[in-house]
Formats: sequence, structure tokens, C-alpha cells
Amino acid sequence: MTKEKLALAVIERLKQEYPDADCTLDYDQAWKLLVSVRLAAQCTDARVNVVVEDLYAKYPDIDALANATPEEIEEIVRPCGLGKSKARDINACMRMLRDEYHSQVPDDFNALLKLPGVGRKSANLIMGDVFKKPAIVTDTHCIRLCNRIGLVHDCKDPKKVEMALWKIVPPEEGSDLCHRFVMHGRAVCNARKPECEKCCLSDICRCAREEASNV
Repeated sequence: MTKEKLALAVIERLKQEYPDADCTLDYDQAWKLLVSVRLAAQCTDARVNVVVEDLYAKYPDIDALANATPEEIEEIVRPCGLGKSKARDINACMRMLRDEYHSQVPDDFNALLKLPGVGRKSANLIMGDVFKKPAIVTDTHCIRLCNRIGLVHDCKDPKKVEMALWKIVPPEEGSDLCHRFVMHGRAVCNARKPECEKCCLSDICRCAREEASNV
């Protein structure tokens, strides 16, 4: 099976398994997703969703966060870990949105990458979830599952995985597929002990087939 056909098979099976492909970070405006995805680094989405409630209660819009000091923001976001650097990035990002983009999140990938604290993963998440444009978010679940399934081989670099997926995944499927990788990675194909016997991909997954043949 070619990687293109394998990717299509994975897409269809995960669609059946997880029909609702949604971001697990809560947000109702683009700038809030920018804040949440920065806080989510080395932190669970569930904790971020709780912490941002207090953050937005005190700083309800871009201008309010831009006018706050990093120290004031850090006081609230500290439970997410790495509070100092995350608060600094959030404050700088909001100031840039206010000063250069009229308090609007740009819908251009390269413009997003220029925002403080925004890397390719965050920019792709914004492009896909907010602006409904083609996007591939290579988080740890995506990278791990792509290697196990055989969509990539021994590749842990997020950008290289992203570039490989662009070649075999239909553009309109990328964003939802990556959300489904997260769901499947949490529910079945977890990092410590994948539950291959419950997996809807076990017969086409490279690792599952190899492990079965060694039994």
C-alpha cells in the first residue's frame, strides 16, 4: 500500500471512529485560541481551559492583555507551568496584535509566525480551526501516530513530519485528521502502552503488524 493510500485509509477509519473532530481547547475568538495554545505547551488542555477563565475575567480582550504587565499575567497562568515565558509571550503577542493588526488576528500563515510565541504548530491550528484553511498540526500525538502507522519513518522533527503529510494528505483533511490523531492517541494509541487490540487501524498500522508477527 502506498503512503497516499494508507493516509486515505487512516482518514476514513478515524472519521468513523471520531466523527466530531474538534479542538479540545475552549475558545470563542481567534486571539483566545492563540493564548490557549501558548499556555498548552507542556500542560494539559483541561487545565488550560480552567486557567483561562480567570485570565479572561480580569483581561477580557486583546487591549486589556496588551496593557497588562507580564508579571500580572504570570500570577494567573502560573498553574500551566513555565509561567514567566508564557506570560511574556502572551503579553508581547497581544501588544503586536493591537499595534500592528488593529486587534485582529491575521489569517496569513507567515504573519502568524511573526507573532511572539507562535510557531508552526500554533499557526497551523489557527489557520485550520479559526480560518478553515488547509492546515496540519504536528503535535506529539500526530508525530507518534504517524511513525507507528508508517506514514513517516523514524522522523520526530515536527516540521519534517508536517512536510511529509502535506504530500500524502488531501489539504482539506489535514486539520481534522490531526485532531483525530489527538483523540486516538489519548483513547487508544497512548505513548506508554498502545492498545492495539482495540485499534481500528491495527491491520494497516506498521507497528501493530510488526508486533503481531513477533508474537
